[in-house]
Amino acid sequence: MRDENKSNEEEQDEYRKAGFTVRTKAFALRVIKLYAALPKRHEAQILGVKSSVRELLLGAYYREACRAKSDADFISKIEGGLQELDETVYWAELIGEAGIFSEKRLRPLCDEAEELIAMFVTMVKNEKDRKTR
Repeated sequence: MRDENKSNEEEQDEYRKAGFTVRTKAFALRVIKLYAALPKRHEAQILGVKSSVRELLLGAYYREACRAKSDADFISKIEGGLQELDETVYWAELIGEAGIFSEKRLRPLCDEAEELIAMFVTMVKNEKDRKTR
């Protein structure tokens, strides 16, 4: 049932936030599963540890951004998430190029990271545009 006190735009924002929270959490779970599937070879473990621990923070960055104390804090948290996403793509490329996993196997994770990057960039741009109006 629709809350009569909320505008359609507010309802859409809540829906997007809920969907994005689920999506960033699902992404983190994919990274966990990738790390767990890495062979126990030394080079695989080095790349896995370097990549997985920080990228698990992605969902945390987004959740923190949703509770930001200011516009600047929101932008800072989202930009932190952007850095982690970019690093995810980098580490996945290294894992593929090192022959640890096929690039075909890594492609869905990289594609999702690129989509999330585009969404995070849009959030930052929209917030900065909103501030200048």
